[in-house]
Amino acid sequence: DPITRRFRYDVALVSALKDLEEDIVEGLRESGMEDSACTLGFSVMIKECCDGMGDVSEKHGGGPVVPEKAVRFSFTVMSISVLADDEVEEVTIFTEPKPNSELSCKPLCLMFVDESDRETLTAVLGPIIAERNAMKESRLILSIGGLPRSFRFHFRGTGYDEKMVREMEGLEASGSTYICTLCDSSRAEASQNMVLHSITRSHEENLERYEIWRTNPFSESVDELRDRVKGISAKPFMETQPTLDALHCDIGNAAEFYKI
Repeated sequence: DPITRRFRYDVALVSALKDLEEDIVEGLRESGMEDSACTLGFSVMIKECCDGMGDVSEKHGGGPVVPEKAVRFSFTVMSISVLADDEVEEVTIFTEPKPNSELSCKPLCLMFVDESDRETLTAVLGPIIAERNAMKESRLILSIGGLPRSFRFHFRGTGYDEKMVREMEGLEASGSTYICTLCDSSRAEASQNMVLHSITRSHEENLERYEIWRTNPFSESVDELRDRVKGISAKPFMETQPTLDALHCDIGNAAEFYKI
């Protein structure tokens, strides 16, 4: 029975935007946009993060007994831009000055669960993902500066560490032969070839591979099947944006030194 506390995603985003109301109005003024003309076309870039907070049982005294680990899912409003009615290009009216600061990071869900407990994590975060997917397709009308404005949200999940990405994208854990969360390299291949590595994984592809793992359409042995799906052995439930991870950064650096 995991203990979890969370906000509804849309309610949390409304709250975050209302906190930024003065900044938005100020940004419109500084951009020389007529305040009353800009009611449509607002785009909000959201960076999501999710990470384990480690062992909490020793950190508080006298309260109820809790499972040992906690996980926090939070988001940051990275930027807000607007496309005015007769304009071609978007104008950015707000950028978060400290995008990695704890102060700009809004907690959405706090759960007492071990981050490697995949089933519980999926059950708790599943509804959040459903809300997020619904918001990708819809617009939010919110009163800012006394006028109703229309906002669209774009989500970038870049605040996950590698362990978390593996959990959410259905990859084998960190001891796997397949070392990377972005490509299909095995340890042996990466040590032999430091140059030719590209980001090849996508969420859709991982879902397809999970189906192959589940159904085994070619009646292969477990080893053959693992080789075919490259270490996907669970259903990926959260789409994470492929941004350069440490491994690719290392490989990229090695390639540069190689050239020199």
